[in-house]
Amino acid sequence: MHYEIVSQDTFPMLKVSLEQGEKICCERGAMITMSQGLELEGTVKGGFIGGVIRKMLTNESFFTQSITASGRAGVACVGAGDQGSILALGVTPTKGLLVQKGSYLASTPEVEIGTKMQGLIKGLTSKEGFFLIHLTGTGTAFLTSRGAAHRFDLEPGEVLTVDNGHLLAWDEDLSYTMTKASGLVSSLTSGEGLVCRFTGPGTLYIHTMKYSSVEKKEKRGCLGVLLSLAG
Repeated sequence: MHYEIVSQDTFPMLKVSLEQGEKICCERGAMITMSQGLELEGTVKGGFIGGVIRKMLTNESFFTQSITASGRAGVACVGAGDQGSILALGVTPTKGLLVQKGSYLASTPEVEIGTKMQGLIKGLTSKEGFFLIHLTGTGTAFLTSRGAAHRFDLEPGEVLTVDNGHLLAWDEDLSYTMTKASGLVSSLTSGEGLVCRFTGPGTLYIHTMKYSSVEKKEKRGCLGVLLSLAG
């Protein structure tokens, strides 16, 4: 399988070239185009129980899609629908990934999509809630970000503080704690709330647009459309 990320950092699209017999799994509704000879099928990756758990705990789609080159080789295009970036990240048996909800786009068939529970305090204070998407197995996972995505490689003992709303993905064994950005008064006046403090070694990824900020802009945009129609 060969892939290309088109229009990165605007409205990106994943273009995948499949040889006969190859397959890619993707989030429900992500397929944009596919050439003749490819087949699109709705599946429940991880089985029925896995789909129920994924839907209930992370609000990800119960169903996923698979695009298979069953007849002959072909090309499929997959998109996320958000302005931002698409990241291609390797998953190995010794290097799983924790991913925030809503960021999974696609993966090769050998990548397993599950959930992982955070501790009580992390779950109560985290933007992602008690459960995160947990990617394991062997292969390539494609994630989507809001805004540009950036990678940070932490050395042993190195600490990086990240605003909770900007987290995208990180190594499953990367140590982190959640806390207030500063004292109560400083947090209120600085506009910063909860943060994650990661301690290396390990790798993490952030996106530049905060989820809460994006959601507010979308609501204002919808309100503006309704007002213009009413006028």
